[in-house]
Amino acid sequence: MLDRDQAATEADYRDIVDLLIDQIETCDVLLLNKCDLVEEEELVKLEAVLRKLQPSARIIRIVNGVVDLKEILNTGLFDFEKTSMSSGWISELTKQEHTPETEEYGIGSFVYRSRIPFHPQRLSDFFNHWPEEVVRAKGLVWIAARGDYAASLSQAGTSIQFGPAGYWLASLPEDQQREVLESEPEAQERWDSTWGDRMTELVFIGIDMNREDVENRLARCLLTEEEMKQDWSRFNNPLPWMMEE
Repeated sequence: MLDRDQAATEADYRDIVDLLIDQIETCDVLLLNKCDLVEEEELVKLEAVLRKLQPSARIIRIVNGVVDLKEILNTGLFDFEKTSMSSGWISELTKQEHTPETEEYGIGSFVYRSRIPFHPQRLSDFFNHWPEEVVRAKGLVWIAARGDYAASLSQAGTSIQFGPAGYWLASLPEDQQREVLESEPEAQERWDSTWGDRMTELVFIGIDMNREDVENRLARCLLTEEEMKQDWSRFNNPLPWMMEE
């Protein structure tokens, strides 16, 4: 990817698909070019997918790159704080209403949550057999492994990015935990008496998804009751960044 200059910088290891999705999820105007080469039904379905990824963007169909400059320059639409929180996966997490036209075309979304960690080997196997109908997934993941890290998952098409997202708040000294919980009421509401803020919270967006099947497959990746009592650092872990403290 870096050899083809498809990353933002030399330090950026995201796939080109991930970069494009990031742009869609943070835009306020989205241009669909070469619309004359696509059937109307396919265009409407594509717009529905894009609307699911970014509900608040203005979508403009164009041909041969021709667009009224007043539609894209000095529009006054961009608001960084609003746009950064307006992507479809964030809307799903905050329980905003689904867009009716997306559901009409089989485009749906759901949030998977669990207070039980994933076995690293079984989750890796799930990644290797990713459900084809899922076009976007994003969120935090709790892994049973050495070290007390939260993991970040970002999937777009065939690209799956998985890596560290920092320490769980529950792993920090009590005075630091208390400071954060007192200043963030939402964190306190979500706090578990045993595991603190440790949990998996993933948004899935896809076309004709079988939610029950995806959830069942993920459930099989969770630790069993017996495994919860074992030494998690001894589990086979193909995720190298979580292998060392």
